Order: sequence, then structure tokens, then C-alpha cells
Amino acid sequence: MKTAQLLNYSHDTWIPGSGQLAEIASAIDGSLVATTGSGGLDFKGMLDHARTVGGPALRKLTFHERARIIKGLGLAILDRKEELYELNYLTGATRKDGWIDIEGGAGTLLSFSSKGRRELPDAHVLLDGALEPLSKNGTFQGQHIYTSMHGAAVHINAFNFPVWGMLEKLAPTLLAGMPAIVKPASSTAYLCEAAVRVMIDSGLLPEGAVQLIVGGVGDLFDHLGGQDVVSFTGSAATALKLKSHPVVQRESVRFVAEQDSLNASILGPEAGPGTPEFDLFVKEVVNEMTVKAGQKCTAIRRAMAPAKHLDALEAAIRERLGKTTVGDPRDQESRMGSLVSCAQRDDVRAQVQKLIAAGARIVAGDPAASPGPDGGAFMDPILLRADDPWTASAVHDVEAFGPVSTIMPYRDSADAIALANRGMGSLALSLFTHSPDAAREFIQGAASFHGRMLVINRDNAAESTGHGSPLPVLVHGGPGRAGGSEEMGGIRGVKHYMQRTAIQSTPAMLAAISEQYIPGAPKHFVEGHPFTKRMGELRIGDTLKTTSRTVTIADIEHFAEFTGDKFYAHMDEEAAKASPIFEGRVAHGYLILSFAAGLFVWPDPGPVLANTGLENLRFLTPLYPGDSMRVELTVRSKSLKSEDSGVVRWAVEVFNQKDELVATYDLLTENLP
Repeated sequence: MKTAQLLNYSHDTWIPGSGQLAEIASAIDGSLVATTGSGGLDFKGMLDHARTVGGPALRKLTFHERARIIKGLGLAILDRKEELYELNYLTGATRKDGWIDIEGGAGTLLSFSSKGRRELPDAHVLLDGALEPLSKNGTFQGQHIYTSMHGAAVHINAFNFPVWGMLEKLAPTLLAGMPAIVKPASSTAYLCEAAVRVMIDSGLLPEGAVQLIVGGVGDLFDHLGGQDVVSFTGSAATALKLKSHPVVQRESVRFVAEQDSLNASILGPEAGPGTPEFDLFVKEVVNEMTVKAGQKCTAIRRAMAPAKHLDALEAAIRERLGKTTVGDPRDQESRMGSLVSCAQRDDVRAQVQKLIAAGARIVAGDPAASPGPDGGAFMDPILLRADDPWTASAVHDVEAFGPVSTIMPYRDSADAIALANRGMGSLALSLFTHSPDAAREFIQGAASFHGRMLVINRDNAAESTGHGSPLPVLVHGGPGRAGGSEEMGGIRGVKHYMQRTAIQSTPAMLAAISEQYIPGAPKHFVEGHPFTKRMGELRIGDTLKTTSRTVTIADIEHFAEFTGDKFYAHMDEEAAKASPIFEGRVAHGYLILSFAAGLFVWPDPGPVLANTGLENLRFLTPLYPGDSMRVELTVRSKSLKSEDSGVVRWAVEVFNQKDELVATYDLLTENLP
């Protein structure tokens, strides 16, 4: 690769840093890859540009419009992934490692885009929870909402996943309507810069939506405010330094941290040699040691097994590690590449020595060995053993961020739980067991110390994503030492970049503010049936008012015979009257739902493709024989799933002849857009 100076992206322009530049070396052979720096940047101006240009542009868009941009960015990354794979090798990563970073990052964008279009309304405001009645007659009510914050998100990322690490933060940030300033780790900044170029070249991003700093952050933190968010991945020491910045403290700047983690994996008490769980455990420990050369925040650092199986576990892991070829990541025969830099390798070696000094001993690998090309940051995978994990306390405190793991025994389930929790907070823990009792006891005892927990066994291993794979739909983060925050988690991650506010007013005002129908708000009674209209033709609040239907005792008895539901309240007049709830026999709840559908469903083919479910069903007033029922069907919200279909959420209200609410629920239909 020709040496190049990396450029910052500021104010929608590529800008070289001035002054002294840092050199970035290839992890394979130590040759110069690029120079980088951010000298001369106007950091305050970058924040101002994000707030005054990027933020307003994003906030004008609905959730669905932002989601479509995110999808386009993911497809752009995939379209030019081979360019990124070539740079990926220089970080010491194999193509398999790069797949996690590059295509995994693009997949994260696509996942957030899909969830945004499925789960968020085609609007600017997100409702949080149900409407809260605040008055007797319903004219004064409360509703929690989420709106986009008016600041900038500062993303400070780690070296190990320069693409995925950026995109897993960027996806929820952009979906929330917030601009971002991305600051990658210098050692792999060239790969991050290339990915940002792909996204900028796509032409999809509004001006000011994304900016890039490929050097230090200068005085950026001095200009943060209460509408800004910092999302950090890295060491606990650096996180503490940044969180303690006086401006962060004074302005109560949101700080999302993902930091050090001594993750554990536990072999279940019944999972001895010869069981599928034992073999799966060995495979997973070795995989977590060697993928990305162990440079994963979720990697297994502590592998725990029943004391009686520890010797067999050591032998099995040592044998499997002996088959791991370490070398140039461009070589297809190499199963493990190098660490990201010689400095990182030296740090890992130093941490291994701390573990040895604390009482652990090496049982596989030589930390002094350099098995790859000269000048590269290669080292053997190192397996240590701590026979007394309570005395060798460093195994729960010192993280060697490389291909290093320590095996240790536990006496019983209580001891395993205590040892796992001794890490004082982790991102991920896995338990290999086929025993539901063992899983229940362990998870209930340890869950509060771990952000994500996997129970893996013979039944799910083939489809499991494995111990160390964060997923966009699940939270990535952990308590205590792991940072105390969460990233991703589907729509949960989006809310980090939005403000939760309690709104109090009339239902009409709440509906206008939220751009969604709220019970009690004005309805637009329409001529013609709304099921004959495409989703784009429907307005929020459009309402169909049906004719009435009288429910007879014959209807109730026929429904009971036809379905087999002969609950006493429907069939026994005296027993029903004796109930503290009913005045006599009542119609089945499901009869009410069926008759309601008969009142509002349009029978002919049209834009409504299918009924996909109902939610929030409540039966409020009994319907007695001789009562009549009618329905008001109102468009509550709309969500576009794809270019070919979307979901309409309908508020269904069933009234009796006294205009009392009999039942309410949300109906979901798949519609043509």
C-alpha cells in the first residue's frame, strides 16, 4: 500500500491535519501504512456545524426516511467491501476476522434500518408507554414521548473493529436524528477513514450528519453541552478520564461507555468429557482466543470448569490450539493473524507476566515467540491455568487484550457464580450446559453482573451466534467494570440519543404533537372504506364508523357449541348472576372480536394484504344478550416495512348501544404502501 496521509472530514470537506503527524505501521511487517493527525481543525466549529446543519437536516426527516438512508449506507459498504478487505489485512486480521468487522458492520446498519421501519412510526416523535389518564372526564392526560436531541454525538471508537465499532454507534444515532462526529483509534484509522469515504461518496447523508477526526480531539470536550452525547469504547482508565472532564460533569453530558471486561465462560457441572457440551466449550474457548487474535471486548478471558474436569479441559484446549496456524492474515492457511501493533503485542506480553506473577501458569503457547513475518505483531495464543482462582485474584482483574485465556476450577454452582461475578461486571458470559436446573440457578445468581448471557448446548449450538458476537437487536454493554452502559439493543439503543419528556394536555394536543392517533383525540370520519386505500392515502385519525349488530342468546350458544368454549358465564344464567362481575350470561370475548371483524372487514381484494396480529386487547364492559355492538376503526400509525409493503396500526374501539366501550385493541395489517 502506498503511504498516504489520512484526511479528516470537517464541515463536509476532506481536510489534512497540520503539524506533526503520527505514523501508522502495518501489523503484518511494520512497514509504514499512513500518517495521520488532526492539527489545525476547528473542533468547536465541527460541533457547531453538526448542531446547526446536520441536526436540523436529520430532524426534518421521519424515522422511516432516516431508516432508508441507513439501509443505503449499509448497501454502499457491501458494494465496496473488497476495498475494505484489502485494508483489513494490514490490521493483522484474517478475512474471517474482517467479515465480522466489515460485513458485520454493514449488517448492523441494515438491521437498524429494518427495525426502524418496522417498529417506529413514519413520524418524528416516539411514544413511550401508554397514555396516562390525569382527569375524570379525560380532557387532561399525560404521555411520555421521545424526541431527537439537538446536539452532536461524539463517537470515540477502539482499534479492534474500525468499521463495525463505528457503524454500531452510527446506526442508532442517525436513526434518532442526531449528527455524529467519529473519532477512530489511530492504529486502524485508515480502515475507518475508508469506510467513511464510502458513506460520503454514496451521497445519502445530509450535510453535517457525519464528520471524522483522524487524530486527537484537541479541545473538543471543552465545547460540549447538555444536548450532546459521548459514546466511548476503550479502556476503563480512558473512560474515567473523559467522564471526569469538567465540562462533561458541569453540563451533565450523556456518556455511554463500553470498556474493560473480564468475560467468563462456564462448563456446566454435568458437562464432562464425552458430552457434546464439553466439546462445544473447548471449541468456543479456542475460537474466542484466536478470532481477531483475541482482540475482542467480548472474548473469553476466564474459562471455568468443575475441578474434576480441569485436567481434561486443559488437554483438549491445548490439542486444539496446536492445530492453530498463526501467520500472515493474507495467507488462507493462517487461522490467526497478528495483533494490531507491536506495541499492543508488548502490552499483552506484560499482562501475561502479571498473571503469572499472581499464581497462574502457562500450559500452552510461548508469549515470547513471534510466529509470523519479521516486523509483524505476531504471537502464540497463550493458555494459562490458575488452580486456585481465589488466591490468584489477578485473573479476575487483569485483562490481556490478545489471544490469552485462563482456565480455572470451581467447586460447585455457588462457587462458579461467585467466581464469574468476581470480574465485577462483564459484557458477555456463556454457560455450556444441558441442565435447565443448572442454567436457572446460575443465571439467576449471576445475571446482575453481566450484560449478555448465553446458554449453549447440543440443541442450539448449530444456530448459536457464539459467545463473542454482539447482535444489533440485543444490548451490548455491561454493569460495573464493563462501563455501566448499553449500546445497540434495537430501538433501546436509539433512545440514548433522544430525550424522554412527559407531555400533559388534551388528547387532541397529544395526538397533534406525536403525529399519531391517541384515544380521545378527534377522528376524521371518512366516506368509503379505509381498507380500499393504499397506506400512503390513509391519514392518521381516519375513522370508519360501522353499523350496529345485535348479539342474541342464540349467537352466544352457537359460538359456544362451535368453538367448544362453554365457560359458565356464557352458558349458565344463575352462575353468571352469582358472579361479582356479571349481571347474567354474557357474550364471549372472542365472539365480540369475531363480530367486530365482521362489521369492519372489507371482503374484496385490495391494499390490505393480511391481518398480522392484535395487541393491547382489553374487555371493558360486558356485552349481554340483546345488546348491540358497533366499531370505530381508526388509523393510529403507519410503518413502512419495505418498498412493497408496510404495517398500519388501527385503533379498534367496540361500543354498545349506550356508547360504552366494550373492548379496545390495536389491529395490525400488512398493506400496500
